[in-house]
Amino acid sequence: MTSDTSGTTEATAAYAHGTADAPPTRRRSRLRLNKVPEVTVYFWVIKVLCTTVGETAADLLNEKAGLGLTGVSLLMSALLAVVLVVQFRTNAYRAGVYWLAVALISVVGTLVSDNLTDNMGVPLETTTTVFAVLLAVVFVAWYRSERTLSIHSIDTTRRESFYWLAVLFTFALGTSAGDLVAERMDLGYWISAVLFALAIAAVAVARFALGLNAVWSFWIAYVLTRPLGASVGDYLSQPTGDGGLGLGTVVTSALFLTVILGLVVFLVITRKDVTKPDEQELQAA
Repeated sequence: MTSDTSGTTEATAAYAHGTADAPPTRRRSRLRLNKVPEVTVYFWVIKVLCTTVGETAADLLNEKAGLGLTGVSLLMSALLAVVLVVQFRTNAYRAGVYWLAVALISVVGTLVSDNLTDNMGVPLETTTTVFAVLLAVVFVAWYRSERTLSIHSIDTTRRESFYWLAVLFTFALGTSAGDLVAERMDLGYWISAVLFALAIAAVAVARFALGLNAVWSFWIAYVLTRPLGASVGDYLSQPTGDGGLGLGTVVTSALFLTVILGLVVFLVITRKDVTKPDEQELQAA
């Protein structure tokens, strides 16, 4: 009796440190450790930077690659698929793989929206509405299946599938909504960025001062960071005559990619954004 308990405890401890597979009783309730990072200031900074790169890199590839919007979309979608396969095959959060997937899904989400509006002539009002509905459908299906939308329990293949599908639609929705506000409402990139930043601040106030649900606060802010990053990217990269600073897509993309790489390397070394296993659950296993 004692040796069995000791063996289970040792196996569970090894699993918690990533040196062994989950013990049989643990595997039935959780396949892996949480596959996404802890929500810290690093998370939000890198997220906004990735959204900015998604906007500027999509424009850069479309202008310089010579493949056309459709060709670039297919290429980036293929790269995203490869990275997501790697992401799904990992047994825990890996900062490099995770943030590469986010950066690529940011580009793909932008390209999906651009294809609909530029190639197919779908109005931004329509794409914004459609992506909002699709995101809502994903959330409903996710909640009906798992009874939670929390990112602190992305520890099964099904939950991870819902998570990445939701992330894709947040980027597509954010692109369409950001373009709608900045271009169709003729507010300009800088004013749009300020408005989206104020909206995120309002969500933070609602969360910490008024008790807005943590999960919904997260996802609302997650959607809003996409048009915020896109507006910042456009403001930096677009010509001065169009309301930007004229840095160009090459300089802007390179600058933000460098900062993202530095932050990700820092997180890989320090592991400051790794979600700690629930000690009570580990002991119960």
